[in-house]
Amino acid sequence: MGGWTEILPVSFLLSSLVFVITLGIGAFLFEFLRKIGCRHSLERNATSDAFFEDPKSLKKVPCPSIFDPAEKYISLIIPAFNEEHRLPGAVDETLNYLQQRSVSNKSFTYEVIVVDDGSTDKTLKVAFDFVRKYNIDNFRVIRLGQNHGKGEAIRKGMLHSRGELLLMLDADGATKITDLEKLESQIFELAEKLKKLNMSSETTAELSRNLSDNAIAAFGSRAHLEKQALATRKWYRNLLMKGFHLVVLLTAGPGIRDTQCGFKMFTRAAARKLFTNVRLKRWCFDVEIVYLCKQLGIPMIEVSVNWSEIPGSKVRLTSVIHMLFELVLIRLGYGLGIWKIYS
Repeated sequence: MGGWTEILPVSFLLSSLVFVITLGIGAFLFEFLRKIGCRHSLERNATSDAFFEDPKSLKKVPCPSIFDPAEKYISLIIPAFNEEHRLPGAVDETLNYLQQRSVSNKSFTYEVIVVDDGSTDKTLKVAFDFVRKYNIDNFRVIRLGQNHGKGEAIRKGMLHSRGELLLMLDADGATKITDLEKLESQIFELAEKLKKLNMSSETTAELSRNLSDNAIAAFGSRAHLEKQALATRKWYRNLLMKGFHLVVLLTAGPGIRDTQCGFKMFTRAAARKLFTNVRLKRWCFDVEIVYLCKQLGIPMIEVSVNWSEIPGSKVRLTSVIHMLFELVLIRLGYGLGIWKIYS
């Protein structure tokens, strides 16, 4: 009997300790999620005083809103953090392509928006050199002042764009800019299908003829390159990626195989719904977008794109840990109803 009296208190203390730690973690997560939700509500309702700087005239140009009617055919949003070396080549290739299309098709109007995410190198100078060369109507720079994360940089760019179509792409030029035509054509094709389907339905209103009013998202994908990537990457990186994809599947559900490709296109209506709801500012905003598309009923298309690995990746082991934490936030934030979805 003496042995039991000694064992029971120890096991009880251990159980109590585990309970207290679990309760503390739960309280921390709840408060963390609540603060993110409160911050999002303030940002959502705040009147934006953002502006673009014109280095030619030295004037400040007020930023447009995603709620305004479209003024351009397409907007390209490039998030940039310390990209002084990779940005010039990617932007040159992008602008050459855009200019060629605009010459052959006068209705193809465009803007490129570089969002400087608090860079500490010469990224901002490089970006403003392009504004001077191509003028502020076609090339614009948003300064975030301090580093917030890729998700926040893209969100800001999307909310201040003028295009009917909005494309996010990385500053490294890993995806060929000509592949935007693949996403573009798939969006048009799906819009036509939905329009015909809804025209034959008496219970559903007809889709607008204006493309920007139809909510559709197209995701560039590297899933077709997976076998090649598995063969060239280290075994531990493959293990981490497999584990990450499993957690993504459990978080956002099936449908999109490659959520992390930085080449995504949205109609204006889709961008308006998605980027006024996105809360994550760093790594897993892509997964949150997929989750929101499903919750808001926005059709998604996954399109294979050409992609090549460019030196200078900012993904580290700590980044993977941060990603997993953000996936937990998505699951809990929306699952527990702490984060509201606005339609």
